[in-house]
Amino acid sequence: MTRKINLNADLGESFGVWEMGCDDQLLRIIGAANIACGFHAGDPLVMRRTVRQALAAGVSLGAHPSFPDLQGFGRRAMQLPAAELEAMLIYQIGALAGMAQAEGGQLTHVKPHGALNNMACENAALAGSVVAAIKSFDPALILLAPVLSQLLLVGAAAGLKVAAEVFADRSYTDTGKLVPRSQPGAVLHSADACVEQVLRMLDAGGIVSLDGQLIRTEFHSICVHGDGPQAVAAATAIRAALLDAGICLVKLPEALKSGSDVLPAMV
Repeated sequence: MTRKINLNADLGESFGVWEMGCDDQLLRIIGAANIACGFHAGDPLVMRRTVRQALAAGVSLGAHPSFPDLQGFGRRAMQLPAAELEAMLIYQIGALAGMAQAEGGQLTHVKPHGALNNMACENAALAGSVVAAIKSFDPALILLAPVLSQLLLVGAAAGLKVAAEVFADRSYTDTGKLVPRSQPGAVLHSADACVEQVLRMLDAGGIVSLDGQLIRTEFHSICVHGDGPQAVAAATAIRAALLDAGICLVKLPEALKSGSDVLPAMV
């Protein structure tokens, strides 16, 4: 049976006159767009334009909510009461869903951004707040979460559909976590390095750490960050390599249907 995989990218991260990323080019390559909802990037015009472009490209629509951190691009850790965070997430998801509806589309998934995502991967209570917000808005939405994370496990335990994600341009530790950006080798800067990492993970059936440790795990989607100078080149090269390997590239819901229902144990 042909393996199906999804490619996703974080898009809609411009703001006012400030331009970020190459959304129009990436939308010709990927199968799922995670669109900023205004709290770390994006604004109403950018959100609507990105939704419209994604629908025209036949790409799955996802909300990409964050901490309220426009100045820090959502990458600064914050401590918020659970009720306040849940309300903020519902607010952002609702905004993107409204834009999708106005353009004749429908939201398919939610992927938290930046520090919120990283912290929810480690903290089950914080992951619970994210999951509670998604469930209260629409329990049919897919949670796109990193493999081997508390966020993934808490979402599955709560009954959400969860899609496991790996990163093409980030290195992993021996425990399956992302290498902190402050450390050497954390970010892969060339298209060739990204392709090599993706093919290595597919061949191995899991994450291969920076030191060569294999952690077997199912995954449904591969993320290429859209805010780096190599994003389009990397995404193009990855897409070509996957197609050459006989892998079928699909929207996120279809990739989830083709995967295993058995979630890996935490390491």
